[in-house]
Amino acid sequence: MPKITINIDDDVSKILKKRAKKNLLTLREQIEDILRKSAVRTKSGTSYRGLKPDDKLVAMFSREKRGRKKKKKKK
Repeated sequence: MPKITINIDDDVSKILKKRAKKNLLTLREQIEDILRKSAVRTKSGTSYRGLKPDDKLVAMFSREKRGRKKKKKKK
């Protein structure tokens, strides 16, 4: 298994640790779970629009485009 190093803000780290404790997981397992959920939803083509994930961290790591939507050109 490849090792990946990430830097996490202290506030996010506290949220992750709290979530991991609630789910009876280690911090590493919690992060892996969040990334796995994000990857599965992206792979299956399901977007987060219309879905409200119970875990805000899943949404944070999603690939959903943020910002203004482009207007469709009229023909």
